[in-house]
Amino acid sequence: MTTQTDERSYRIGEVAERVGVTTRTIRYWEELGLLGTAARSKGAQRLYAEADVKRLEELIRLRDLLGLSLDELVELAEAQEARAALRDQWEESASDRERAEIVTAAIEVIERQLELVHGRRQKLSEFADELSEKLRSLHEREAEFERKRGGT
Repeated sequence: MTTQTDERSYRIGEVAERVGVTTRTIRYWEELGLLGTAARSKGAQRLYAEADVKRLEELIRLRDLLGLSLDELVELAEAQEARAALRDQWEESASDRERAEIVTAAIEVIERQLELVHGRRQKLSEFADELSEKLRSLHEREAEFERKRGGT
């Protein structure tokens, strides 16, 4: 994925082992657009740069942290790319009008990302509430058995 020849390249198997996913997962994520298409060696092997590995690690972290589906992960990754593009536009723009438009666009992108995060947080909260209720119920049953044993 790099044009620099002095940067270390990694074969797909090395990347998969390093980040803890299968080579099939990496290929599939490429197809989904989560990861750019890898450069190819003369033997047609996929080669990845350190930046690709870091991107995969970040995607896996987000997936695991938020429990995202692949569609949601794609959406979140696209939003991150959009934010990066907006940052680039900000650096290149000179007028206040252009920068105001960039800020408005960035607000929309971040609001969508927050929707995903808040939705996940709500589902986690509901699950935690369910577990707490089950635990409370089990403690009551345990106490009931203790009372029966003590009364016998």
